[in-house]
Amino acid sequence: MTAIAELTAALGSGKVLTDPDVTDSYARDRTFLEPGGPLAVVLAESTADVVAVMEWATRHRVPVVPRGAGTGLAGGATAVQGCVVLALQRMTAIRELSPADEIAVVEPGVITADLDRAAREHGLMYAPDPSSYEISTIGGNLATNAGGLRCVKYGVTRDSALGLEVVLADGRILTTGRRTVKGVTGYDLTGLFVGSEGTLGVITSATVRLRRAPLAPPATIAAEFGSLRDAAAAVAAVIAAGCQPSLLEMLDRATLKAIDDWRNIGLEPAVQAMLIAQSDAPDGPAVAERMRELCEENGASFVAVAAGPQEAEELIGLRRLAYHAKERLGACLVEDVCVPRSALPDMISAIEAIAVRHDVLICTVAHAGDGNLHPVFVFDRGLPEPPPNVWAAADEVFREALNRGGTLTGEHGVGLLKRRWLALEAGPVAEEVHLGIKRVFDPLGILNPGKAI
Repeated sequence: MTAIAELTAALGSGKVLTDPDVTDSYARDRTFLEPGGPLAVVLAESTADVVAVMEWATRHRVPVVPRGAGTGLAGGATAVQGCVVLALQRMTAIRELSPADEIAVVEPGVITADLDRAAREHGLMYAPDPSSYEISTIGGNLATNAGGLRCVKYGVTRDSALGLEVVLADGRILTTGRRTVKGVTGYDLTGLFVGSEGTLGVITSATVRLRRAPLAPPATIAAEFGSLRDAAAAVAAVIAAGCQPSLLEMLDRATLKAIDDWRNIGLEPAVQAMLIAQSDAPDGPAVAERMRELCEENGASFVAVAAGPQEAEELIGLRRLAYHAKERLGACLVEDVCVPRSALPDMISAIEAIAVRHDVLICTVAHAGDGNLHPVFVFDRGLPEPPPNVWAAADEVFREALNRGGTLTGEHGVGLLKRRWLALEAGPVAEEVHLGIKRVFDPLGILNPGKAI
């Protein structure tokens, strides 16, 4: 019996795909990176399936690349040559939703927005909301420690993860964390696995924190500015005033033009940046009014206050359209540096100067309230990778962020794309510790090799 025949026998028919024309569609994420050819794709439907795959992979020394919905932007789910892609999108059960304890237990294939909708039927919400929340999965969000538009108030995925069920490289099942509000027994293994990009184990369920949903729709404003720096100054003013927005997003001129070219939003020639802000506080309208005043005090040429939920959704929809609009311009190298909020104005100015210096189109959006910028470097479609001037511009953006006390990635993960810069931030001691942790959990190096560390 061949190794693949053995795997098929263990899992049953219909779960192991080997046709290259089919497996290729599971081999890549949303980056431009060219994947290796998978040996097979497994469509797991249960924890038992994942255990069987990992036991088989350990016996045969076959690398395994876990995969959610393939919406990642750092190459973390890109197949390596000869691997098994372990696709988890069929594991879609919400095993438990407890309004009394404000928790849910979910499988990794649950779509993020579906969990939020299920929680809202009980007056609750699942707070993390990456821009891809309608198509990305909880498992992928956990693997990258995804952020989102609401993380300025509610934190990133790790802040909502209480406990995990993880299948280790040798097929053992590890349960981490708790379902209680507090708990400090042992090391924080939950926190270790969240953001580990499938390099330490395969998450097969998660116990996540739910929060009380706001009683009224959030109050929303949109402000237009004649410069990015003025918009960044308004962000600083909103935070300094203690407004505690539940969303504070910024879009630059290049992004707005891409959206306008696609959807005709009526972009005025003088507008160089837009801020979109929300407050879901009980006094949300008053907070929105205060944020409007602060925007005007910091140079906003126009501020609109949404008249109701539909208008608010249209404004938020602009932000969620940003990446799709930029994809229409060409191939994209998407980055997500994060800097201290006080450094945001200078970092934005630096990105603008870098774009000019290297003659690169850079479209920037930002989760401005937490200093997380997404500079998107656009280059000619069809090229196997970004040309040298794009890599040079990206290198300079990364170094600028680190020099300003920032980090290489705020929410997308390291994956393959950022490994070349990892040593600049981590340093030799941190690298040694990371590799040591990897050896403990994955001594054969079969879990998502070449990624994250």
